[in-house]
Amino acid sequence: MSDDEPETPWPIRILHLHSSFSLGGKEARAVRLMNLMGDRAHHTILSAMPEALGARDAIDPGIKVDFPKDAPPLHGKPAPGRYRDLMRYMLNFELVLSYNWGAMDGVMAHRLYWNRWWDQMPPSLIHHEDGFNEDESVKRNWKRNLFRRVALKHTLGLVVPSTSLQRIAKEEWRADRVHLIRNGIEVAAYASGPSVPIAGFERREGEVVIGTVAGLRKVKDLPRLVRAVATLPQNVRLVIVGDGPERDAIRAEAAACGLADRLVMPGFMAEPARWIGHFDLLALSSRSEQMPIAVVEAMAAGLPVVSPAVGDVAAMVSDANRLYVAADEAAFRAALAQMTDSTALRAEVGAANRRVAAERFDESNMVAAYEKLYARALSGYGPFSGGWVGSD
Repeated sequence: MSDDEPETPWPIRILHLHSSFSLGGKEARAVRLMNLMGDRAHHTILSAMPEALGARDAIDPGIKVDFPKDAPPLHGKPAPGRYRDLMRYMLNFELVLSYNWGAMDGVMAHRLYWNRWWDQMPPSLIHHEDGFNEDESVKRNWKRNLFRRVALKHTLGLVVPSTSLQRIAKEEWRADRVHLIRNGIEVAAYASGPSVPIAGFERREGEVVIGTVAGLRKVKDLPRLVRAVATLPQNVRLVIVGDGPERDAIRAEAAACGLADRLVMPGFMAEPARWIGHFDLLALSSRSEQMPIAVVEAMAAGLPVVSPAVGDVAAMVSDANRLYVAADEAAFRAALAQMTDSTALRAEVGAANRRVAAERFDESNMVAAYEKLYARALSGYGPFSGGWVGSD
């Protein structure tokens, strides 16, 4: 560190502003990055849904992390006083990371009060957008878009994982510091197959297992998947891993369709590399996606993927799998039927997906991009200046 650089405490203090901290794609990625930072960072996590903290179980035991009860709320009516309190709270940190629409009040507070009345340099803020709930899955709310345009003007960067979100950010939100960083995982960890059971699931002879990994929210449209699987032969079972408010609705749909005895819902499970190999294929039914981590995890495990044509899914999977990214409901059901009917097809497509995952989606590329962006936000000094992985 040079003489004219500011002193930085060790570890770096990072504030995370989450729309929700129930485990989904964005939370899984955020937790993975936290775990890789090790003792170089001390994290504080605020959730706009204070009780939605399911992802905390995936944080390594040695990571320094707080979930304060006395912090200013992220959720509430827009008000100068609340925004001022949020900005004052941010002054306790060297870096602020915000995630999705539910954290946008924090972004607006930073925008409005960044250069007012403070006797210290406020932290940089980087916003991350990973997709939308059902109310904006097709068309964004114009009032929210206007709010985003104003709030995002002062961020150091806006991170998106997909080309479709990159286009939305530039065209609809008029953001000019957009960083496309594709999600990545530790691909090699998925090579050895499952090592732990899925609660409530035991494979039966001759059956085919369709699995999905998702937050149980309306935008995932899991009742749609239930209805599609119910039309398949009796040897096909469905396993839905995840937690969320739509659990009862999914179970009710399964009962109505006669699928209740072929549905397993174990709840949240950490470390998918240890159990996703129990699936024979991964199926999505979402109304909206961007670059779902579950697809990359399935590909790394050598599984085929059946999905609607949402987000970047068609561009993510192998050429062999692209035929099973469906344009409409009839094609979706046909793809499920074809894939569950052929062991050889599943093996062929799964092997092609595994090769693509290793070539394009290993987490080393993602981590390097985040290292570079976060180090820039911290002016390149302190614990992050030498990177996270493999550093002392």
